[in-house]
Amino acid sequence: MPGFELFGDAERKEVNDVLESGVLMRYGFDGMRNGHWKAKELEAALQDKLQVNHAQLVSSGTAAVSIALASAGIGSGDEVIMPNFTFVASFEAIMMLGAIPVLVDIDDTLTLDPEAVENAITPKTKAIMPVHMCGSMADLTALKAICDTHNLLLIEDSSQATGATYKGKPLGSIGDLGCLSLDYVKIITCGEGGAVLTNNEAYYRNADHYSDHGHDHVGADRGAETHPFLGYNFRISELNAAVGIAQLRRLDEFVEKQKEHYTVLREALAEIPEIEFRRVPDGGEESYSFLSFFLPDLETTRKVMQAFKENGLDACFHYYDNNWHYIRKWQHLTNLKTLYPLSQEVMDGLSYLKTKTFTQSDNYIGRNISCLIKLSWSKEEVSSRAKKMVESIKSVMA
Repeated sequence: MPGFELFGDAERKEVNDVLESGVLMRYGFDGMRNGHWKAKELEAALQDKLQVNHAQLVSSGTAAVSIALASAGIGSGDEVIMPNFTFVASFEAIMMLGAIPVLVDIDDTLTLDPEAVENAITPKTKAIMPVHMCGSMADLTALKAICDTHNLLLIEDSSQATGATYKGKPLGSIGDLGCLSLDYVKIITCGEGGAVLTNNEAYYRNADHYSDHGHDHVGADRGAETHPFLGYNFRISELNAAVGIAQLRRLDEFVEKQKEHYTVLREALAEIPEIEFRRVPDGGEESYSFLSFFLPDLETTRKVMQAFKENGLDACFHYYDNNWHYIRKWQHLTNLKTLYPLSQEVMDGLSYLKTKTFTQSDNYIGRNISCLIKLSWSKEEVSSRAKKMVESIKSVMA
């Protein structure tokens, strides 16, 4: 990860097809295209690869989450339960609709703690949104059971775990709706883009229309299309979709290469008794995009991170001190810093963040280091990295 590390002739060919036709927009201009419909082709490939009936490409992973929620009728004042360890886009996408993100604790999977989810449900709760962080997954069996009991939607954000599976099914295909990011630093990339996945025909139609100004896409004359409801512009371009086509064909290759590198590093670190690895739920297989592990305490973890930096070990993240991925640094959310007035309903709904503490999550994130697994490493580089990681950790432990 990420897929851009292995860009090559296949990606260039798909992009050149678009440039030669001159049609960069995914809709219309039928006569000019010379048969090239890259977004439609990538949607069909995603449906096949990720085992869903419908895939709707959009402009980003953030857009995918907002569109998924809107497609299921979630909006003003509705509550969506999500983890406090994710990317800021998760709560941004919820708030974009006037809905309220309800952040809860994670467990040793680095994803939603089902018990914390159960305790957060109120009459306003409409959906549970696990975020499959760092290449692995939430306990979807437990979360699905909670959703069934309380008549809630399960919406998967699998932006960081494309290629992972749970009980034989690809992540993103298990919930009522799934969301992907296909941005520049994902395992497969369009440069910028996202996708909404679902087996629900109504949700798919809603996503298709909503992401293109409400166009119904009926007939061959775009100007004659009707608008069943209001929508916005979240379209992907043909250039972005073209890159994604070539990348998706290589997903299995990417996952296999990551697994090889991951295994070398994990086996080396497993010799250190103080290390615990993140828990993968029974029946799950990671995408091996990250190697995530826990050290004994926060102080040790910070010292190990410093040792990694001194030894040239890049792309390792201590999210406790990271501005983008953990609530501890999200003052712009907790203080509601916006460019425009928020509704009183949203302000009231988020007031809990002023006093809410997350001791359980602090424990896990404070002790966690997640190391990106690069596709471009040679075997020699992986072996050298494993040796340096072990030496760095042992030097701190000593």
